[in-house]
Amino acid sequence: MSGHTEADGPFTRARRRMVDEQLIARGIRDARVLATMAQVPRHTFVEGESAERSYGDHALASAQGQTISQPWIVARMLELATLAPDQCVLEIGTGTGYQTALLARLVRLVVSVERLGALVTSARARLDRLGVTNAVLVHGDGSLGWREHAPYARVLVAAAAPRVPGALLEQIEDGGSLVIPVGGALNQHLEVWRRRGERWTSERHGECRFVPLIGADAWRSDSSA
Repeated sequence: MSGHTEADGPFTRARRRMVDEQLIARGIRDARVLATMAQVPRHTFVEGESAERSYGDHALASAQGQTISQPWIVARMLELATLAPDQCVLEIGTGTGYQTALLARLVRLVVSVERLGALVTSARARLDRLGVTNAVLVHGDGSLGWREHAPYARVLVAAAAPRVPGALLEQIEDGGSLVIPVGGALNQHLEVWRRRGERWTSERHGECRFVPLIGADAWRSDSSA
């Protein structure tokens, strides 16, 4: 498990305000998620931004045309996933590595798949600096999952798919679940899919907006996602 902390007074206060004003005030109740988001240094994963911007109530641009999601939507996805310390979790879309770092504190093992090699390299460096040892970063097509460590207790997808990729469902263990934004270019719905034997149930949990999931079973790189 990762045990990183930072003696960073102004940033600590900014994280506390983020948790109080953006998360708790808007209905996030999972105590482990709240505690983790109060501890993980979000500013470490944001390039060229002040502390105030790093912990603001908005998404931020990152390298390679990607984004680091708004704190509330990150917390909402983590809460919907109902994470437990003994789980092995698949994350699709490593990005800056921020959600990966959060997951690393919440579960036993994180396997994170990212299609852009440069992002894998930079995220790995950030996670190493924070002492994260239970995250496996993979350069690959996230729409196909990652079978080497399957089945997974949970799958979280940090990019929007036009439909739920079949490979991700196949890699979830009985009793497991998937959290994923599904929809078109501008707006999607956050969906939770749960497996009970060979039966699946799904729920929608409000509108959201993510960058597109590019891959063989998602949007094509040359499509207008």
